[in-house]
Amino acid sequence: MSKRVFIVHGWEETPQEGWFPWLKNELQNKGFKVKVPAMPDTAEPKIEKWIPHLIKQVGRPDKDTYLIGHSMGCQTILRYLEDLSKEIKIGGFVLVAGFTKLNNLTDEEYETVRPWLTTRINLDKVRAHTKNITTIFSSNDTWVPLSDAKVFEKKLEAKVIIMKNKGHISGDDGIKKLPIVLKEILRFSGS
Repeated sequence: MSKRVFIVHGWEETPQEGWFPWLKNELQNKGFKVKVPAMPDTAEPKIEKWIPHLIKQVGRPDKDTYLIGHSMGCQTILRYLEDLSKEIKIGGFVLVAGFTKLNNLTDEEYETVRPWLTTRINLDKVRAHTKNITTIFSSNDTWVPLSDAKVFEKKLEAKVIIMKNKGHISGDDGIKKLPIVLKEILRFSGS
């Protein structure tokens, strides 16, 4: 079975932004099959659209399936995994600028993301699918509070990496390569 990676972008992002194309190319060069699906209605992301879209993209997950998310893509991955039957195991996942809370939102932005922030996720169910979990944060992310690092470390038993001054770790912050994500996926897969 070939190793598959799904990179899930965030709110108002596209598969061509930031570090996604670089990571896709690097992983493909190492023999992975990689998809960076365009998520639906990125200006107004909705749980009831994004989760089914990811389900359709992944098909049948297995121990050779790896997930990488950025921002809202992390929420999507967590909710996707929460709904999988408990006997399904995946190779691992990496959350980049993942969140349970957000800072500095306008009232309009809050209304868009309110369901994502107020609909609880059972992180115990998520953790049951793999022991390979890494979360990556930036010390100066204006959206994601660093306190979320502790949440993921405690509840998911995730490895936590805090990068210095990388903003929201996005293309808007000038991030075109993210070697740490490649390193973690290669570690998970034994490649």
